[in-house]
Amino acid sequence: MATRLREGTLLETKKSKLKPPPLFKVILLNDDYTPMEFVVVVLQKFFALSREKAAQIMLKVHREGMGICGVYPKDIATTKVEQVIAYARRHQHPLQCVMEET
Repeated sequence: MATRLREGTLLETKKSKLKPPPLFKVILLNDDYTPMEFVVVVLQKFFALSREKAAQIMLKVHREGMGICGVYPKDIATTKVEQVIAYARRHQHPLQCVMEET
């Protein structure tokens, strides 16, 4: 799109090319101490997952060593990681939760 300023002068309109903010995966890591049922509760409580979906992710964590809980903007991912770790510590479990950029 162009706008005429005066005779012979053209002003080009530049479209701003903002890229969307990066997203981060929130990941639970397996350990040998946190009960499977506790992991299911965490997934339901902090990631709003159905019991069935939470159980699927818990089994993935158990079998493969890690499982993705969700993908979020950085501030939300950071908050979720902090909430999960604090909740696990309050219940005396060593469950680890981390985030990584997609």
